[in-house]
Amino acid sequence: MDFITGEVLCFNKPLEWSSFDLVNKFRCKLSRKLNVKKIKVGHAGTLDPLATGVMIICTGKATKQIEEFQYQTKEYVATLKLGETTPSFDLEREVDATYPTEHITREGVEGVLKRFTGTIEQIPPLFSAVKVGGKRAYKFARKGKEVELKPRTLVIDELELLDCRLPVIKIRVVCSKGTYIRALARDIGEALQSGAHLIALERTRIGDITLDRCMSVDDIDAFLDQAVVEI
Repeated sequence: MDFITGEVLCFNKPLEWSSFDLVNKFRCKLSRKLNVKKIKVGHAGTLDPLATGVMIICTGKATKQIEEFQYQTKEYVATLKLGETTPSFDLEREVDATYPTEHITREGVEGVLKRFTGTIEQIPPLFSAVKVGGKRAYKFARKGKEVELKPRTLVIDELELLDCRLPVIKIRVVCSKGTYIRALARDIGEALQSGAHLIALERTRIGDITLDRCMSVDDIDAFLDQAVVEI
């Protein structure tokens, strides 16, 4: 493989790693292997540290394809806990409010999921990289400041209930670029007249690249030993 000319690689991002952590780890190992000081490495589609799954990493001139990958359809498997909310809509922050769940049924959940299929409007989480006045929203959030985020139009192609063990549900989401699954969890909780937050999230597909095609970070050294072309 020629990483200078450009390669497209697929990784399974580990839990609690940021997207940058994975890019940086691969860039450092690749630079050492090639014995070069600098090489272009970038990723397509950020994942939160508490999410795992498909992460596309491009090197060299293949970084020009990043935008193309970002616009491809993505698939996630998300686990939600109903009846509780957190400021970040996931486990990054502690539970800040609890709500009743006794009225929620499997049929009710399935009915609500249908309402979120198709073209919808979604307000991004305050704990996100969305820019407000030139600054990332999460910087305001971590200081306890409230800012207004505008709703975005996005498309959810499929929304399937995989498991329902109330108050925990597992869903499969096929969606467009710009969809925040954490915000979807928030909205599902509100639609059920309760609350909800993510307790697990895995991206299982970007375009036609599925999780079973991805390497783990533990595979990097062995992969580079076989793949590097001497420069």
